[in-house]
Amino acid sequence: MPLTCAGRPNADNDLSLVLELERELQTTKCRRDRERLARLLADDFTEVGASGTVWDKSSILDMLAGESSAEIEVIEPIGRVISEDCVLVQWISRTTRMRARRTSLWRRTDTGWELVHHQGTPLE
Repeated sequence: MPLTCAGRPNADNDLSLVLELERELQTTKCRRDRERLARLLADDFTEVGASGTVWDKSSILDMLAGESSAEIEVIEPIGRVISEDCVLVQWISRTTRMRARRTSLWRRTDTGWELVHHQGTPLE
């Protein structure tokens, strides 16, 4: 069940949209579309991957361009509206190779929502 800031107008709409964007980022179609990814990732984007590798926007775009297609299952996505312009999303990813606990921080801009930070922690 999504967590929201009670009484804040549009909090549920913001949360729904950001959860939808998070799911979109896990699709092969989106991960292969450099232009779409560039719009969704903030210029100051950072990621600490489940491997421990630290990525910035440029390096993650390059990495995803060469990624082999793999289905990423999004399990138990939940979100919390942190402020009017900030949403935290948590979920578990599952692929044929591994499971990981995921956390993403999204920021609202004049042009829409963008992913600022993402972290993956492997699960046994």
